[in-house]
This record gives sequence, C-alpha cells and structure tokens, in this order.
Amino acid sequence: MTSETETAGKPDEPSDLQTLAKGGRTNFFGFLLRLVARLPFLFIAGRFYGADQLGRFASALIIIEIGGQLATLGLKRGLAKELGRGDRDEADVIADGLLLSLVFSSVLAAILFIFPAPMFPNGMNSQWDRLLPIALIFLALTEVMLAALAFRYNIAATVRSRAIVEPWVISIGAGVLLFIPPLADGGLAIAYLLSVIGAAITAFIPMLRMYGIPHGWKPHMIKLLAIARENLPLALADAIEWGTRRMDIAILGIFVSPATVGVYYVAVQVASLPQKLKTSFEPILGPVIVRKLKEHDYAAIARQVCQAGFWIIAAQTGIALALGIPGEAVMGLVGPGFVGGTGALAFLLGAEVVAATAVVSEAALIYLARLRNLAISVATLALQALFTVALVHLAKTIGMTEPFQAAAAALALGLALAFASFVKSRMLAKMLGYSINNFRWPLIWAIAPAVVVGFLFTMGPEWLELALGVPAILATYGFVIWRRGFGPEDRELFKSGRKQSKPAVKADDLPPEAGAR
Repeated sequence: MTSETETAGKPDEPSDLQTLAKGGRTNFFGFLLRLVARLPFLFIAGRFYGADQLGRFASALIIIEIGGQLATLGLKRGLAKELGRGDRDEADVIADGLLLSLVFSSVLAAILFIFPAPMFPNGMNSQWDRLLPIALIFLALTEVMLAALAFRYNIAATVRSRAIVEPWVISIGAGVLLFIPPLADGGLAIAYLLSVIGAAITAFIPMLRMYGIPHGWKPHMIKLLAIARENLPLALADAIEWGTRRMDIAILGIFVSPATVGVYYVAVQVASLPQKLKTSFEPILGPVIVRKLKEHDYAAIARQVCQAGFWIIAAQTGIALALGIPGEAVMGLVGPGFVGGTGALAFLLGAEVVAATAVVSEAALIYLARLRNLAISVATLALQALFTVALVHLAKTIGMTEPFQAAAAALALGLALAFASFVKSRMLAKMLGYSINNFRWPLIWAIAPAVVVGFLFTMGPEWLELALGVPAILATYGFVIWRRGFGPEDRELFKSGRKQSKPAVKADDLPPEAGAR
C-alpha cells in the first residue's frame, strides 16, 4: 500500500505497531482461555439442562445483552475522549461515566423486571429467570470499567474478566447448581448472574488500583447528559453491532422450536469465540488512530487498519478451519442432539472472518464519520433481518428441516456482515485516500493444505478429530501462513516487545474534521 520510503522517518510508527501487536498477543491468549472455559459450560448446559432450556435461556439473553450495550451510552468507545480532555481528574470522569451507566441500566432493568414478556417468547425455565435483568446493570458497568482500563492499555484486565472469570464462573455455577434441587431449574439463570457479577468485580479491582477513589467528586448531571447525547451514535452503533449477533436467534425463535434455538445458540457460542479477537482490538486501535488523526497522517491510519485487519483475519481463518472442519465432532461434544447445528456453525465461523474488515474500518470511522458509520450499521441490521426472514421462510417453504432453517439464518448473518465490510472499508478508503484491504493471497495457500489435512482426520473417529485433527489443522495452516504470508511487520505479533508508556490521548488531538459527519 505504501512504500518503505513513505514509512521512513516516523519514529513513533514502531511503537504503534508494538502496541497493536501486544494487544493482539494478549487477546489471542485470552481467546484460548475463553475457549477452554466456555466448552465446559456448553457441555453441562447441553447434556444436563437440554436444548429446550438452553433455547429459552438464549432468547432471554438477547434482550439482556443488547440492553447492557445500550446502557453504556457509547462510553465503551467514547470514554477515551472524555478521559483525554485533561480538564478534570480521571477518577472523577470515570465516576461520572459509571453513574451515568448505572442510572440508565437500572431504568432498563426495572422495565424488563416489570414487563418480562420480551425476554421470554417461549416461556421461562423457572421463576429465577425473572432476576436476569439484574445482569444488565453489571454488564454495562463492566464495559465502562474495562474501557477505562483500556485507556491506559491494560488489556490484561479484559482477559481476566471476560476470558477467565466470566466463563469459568458460569461453567462451575451451572454444574454445582444441578445438585441443589431448589435451584436446579434456575441453574442457567443463576450461574449467568454470578458470572457477570464476578466479571464486574474482576474489572473493578484493577480500575480502583489504577485510578484510585475520586476525592471531592460531585456528579455533573448536565455534563452527564451532554456526554450521553454526544455518545449516542456510538451507543447505537455498539448496540447494533451486538444486535447483528443476536437478531438471528430472535427471529429463529419465531420460526423454530426452543430446542433448535438451543442448538443454534451453542453454534453461536462456539463461533463467537474468535469474534473476541477482533472486538478486543478496538481499545488498542482507537488511541493509536487518534494520534495519527492529529497529524493528518492518513497513510499511517490505513497501514494500521490493514495490519490489524490482516492479523485478525489470519487468526480467525485458522480458528474457523480448526472448529469448522471437525464441526460434527465439536457440536457432538455438547450432546448427540446438537450435531444438527454443524451447518449453522460453519456459516457462523465464516461470517466472523468476513466481519473483521468492517470492525477495523469502524475503529477509524467512529472518529471520522460517526453518523455515516451508524447509518451503515442500521442498514446492515435491516438487511440481516430481511435476509434472515427470507431465507428461513424459504427453507421452511421448500420443506427443509429445522437444522437447515438454522443454517439459513447463519448464512443471512454472513451476507449482511459482508455488506458492512465492503461498504465501510470503501468509505474509509475514500476518506483516507488509501486502499483498505485485509485480504492477502497467502491465506488461500494456507487454507488449502489445512482443508486436506482436516478432511483426512474426519474419516476417523470423533475423538481422533478433536484430539489430533484440530491441532494438525492449526499446525498446517500456521506453518504455511508463517512461511508464505507473514512479513517482518506481521511477525511483530509474536515478539515479546519492549515495555513502554504511551502518552494519554488528549481531546484536542482530534483534528477539526473528526466528528459526527
């Protein structure tokens, strides 16, 4: 995209690359931890609670988690700008943000507690499910606290909270509650509540250590409302992005049985694991991009977006192959009745790879054109709804079984995310004046032998597919992509890097044209 001479003379460019690489290393480690921790929950939920209970639980979580995203009021990505103004103590700014999120999330939780019907289109598993709106409050507060930690490049806290505490607490809780008869029917809901509370505490402790307790803090209500209004496009974009990963479940609940929704939910949980690789790059990309916007160094922004995008796509492709080729064995771990979700799993894994370009492009667009970015996100959600209804209805009309209808919903998600990636990358390229392309041909060279190796292992027993097939696929893909696809800058991801401090991003670092356009 740019020549070596263009990058010369930029003393801070290596530090930006090291920052992105450090975030990538931390989050890939977090992905492995989350994978190991999430599988026990899926096994326990599928084998002991059953697809019906899991389906009703999944339907309730759609409303809870989207509400949690809305309740952050855009502070998940907008807090850095507030902290960077430098006109107030950082602890006071965070306290304002937490109060704002607490008030809004409490209102949403109260509404859902009084009117729970939207959460339970197929009924409740037990009366314990009525307590699920409480989770909305902790979800929102955790996002704000992790955003504050990310401002100082503390991504390890996100890994501990989201990849260790949250999945392990829900797994252990769901298993233990099976042996407590009065609580067994509500095991999924109670375990989920415990997990989000544990994640919030895990985020709160390092945040308190890093920023301290605010002294002499008084809530700035007018300021809080101004923050909420200014960050509304970000809040809506976050909620819409989250909604694209949940709308398919909501629509499926209209057409298919709770058991099929439960099977699809398991496929979503497996496929969403690599999603964390790209979403967790956002707090790292943001401050780096803001500094380059101040310098009007659009070439550097394009390089950083393309670099992070390629890392994400390369990692996600390998994970998609490792989980998708032995998909029947992976889904069969949860239970024999879940094997029918293999087709949906394959499409969902592909959709996550396709979505990576949209995510990294959005990391810059939220500063350059947040309203137009929001408009594309709304269009994406509308297209997904249209595609999902049309494809699921078509599958049902021609007599396909419910597993095929679920796969149709996953295909609709992939088509909508492909639209978002194409449009957002083209928009960013036009604004920067540099091409945005995360695809490289060596990806194909690495995929081909990995597919052959994976196919050979599918001819053996399932235990062999999982024990040896998955590592063999990853090893084959990784060897080829390392030798043929990774250059010196790409391999920075695997270097330990030097410890370095970064200057805080100031609000006036934003160029005049960066804003709501």
